Amino acid sequence: MLRILLADDHQLFRDGLRTLLGQQADMEVVGEAIDGLSAVDAAGRLRPDILLMDISMSGLNGLEATRRILGDGLTTRVIMLSMHADQRYVNEALRAGALGYVLKDSAIGELLAAIRTVARGRRYLSATLADRVIGEYIDLAGERSLSAFSTLSPRERQVLQLLAEGTSTKEMAAQLRVSVKTVETHRKQIMDKLDIHSVAELTKYAIREGITPLE
Repeated sequence: MLRILLADDHQLFRDGLRTLLGQQADMEVVGEAIDGLSAVDAAGRLRPDILLMDISMSGLNGLEATRRILGDGLTTRVIMLSMHADQRYVNEALRAGALGYVLKDSAIGELLAAIRTVARGRRYLSATLADRVIGEYIDLAGERSLSAFSTLSPRERQVLQLLAEGTSTKEMAAQLRVSVKTVETHRKQIMDKLDIHSVAELTKYAIREGITPLE
């Protein structure tokens, strides 16, 4: 029996997935998470075999959550389940350690195939993505691209996401359990590293790089 954790910020979507997966004799949904932080927590507690992870979630996006989960040494296998067909998202998901990437508008049969394939330790990409992604990913896998994921530290990426989502410095300090001065230092370092010096431009950058959702 494959134990599956769902991480998505839309209740109706999670409900639909739980119903569909519950109809499979070899699958069981053992938990749900509404954002990246709760996904990290739930993965640590439940130790699921498979984690279906959305990318665009507030607070901590699915890419960062995946890095944290796999960085903690969990053997959970992650499948990104996203509306984003942009190749950059797919590349970053694979770099983060995800074994699968399935578009949300895919048929349920494709999702089930992805789950069973990834459960065997093999990679799976949606058919509409595979042809154009695999070749470029192989070419770029060994290169260090100049993106937020290679330029900023994990904490700086989290600060960037919160900043882009309109979180105040004081709120950020409380959420991250650090001082206001530390948050301000992180913000300055982010701006210096990216050579971006306004919150508006940082927000545009965060959306473009997939750090924070567009909506």
